Amino acid sequence: MRMGEFVPVARGDEIAPGELLRVEVDGRLICLANVDGTIYAVDDDCPHIGGALSDGELDGCVLTCPVHLARFDVRDGRVLRGPAREDVPRYDVRVEDGVILVAAPGELRCSRRDTK
Repeated sequence: MRMGEFVPVARGDEIAPGELLRVEVDGRLICLANVDGTIYAVDDDCPHIGGALSDGELDGCVLTCPVHLARFDVRDGRVLRGPAREDVPRYDVRVEDGVILVAAPGELRCSRRDTK
């Protein structure tokens, strides 16, 4: 897979609003989150100890890890509550003709802000 390539991972009707879905892209597990009809994609592994975020709970745009209850904003991957200290990597998403496409892992976006 080339960087910049979008990969089909699921049909839009496989993930209802408020639901999470685990998919795989190029060997990497990714958690899809449907927030009011908009699909977001983040790494499925919690950066704290690797709990499966797709087994967590989604409340609006807040994803809670099922292991130690760390919270993340699925829109940008930002940590909202510890014990996680690192943002979760996120991926660009497109929906075309009812198919969800996620950017290849080489195109992951971390939400860390660079300061100069």
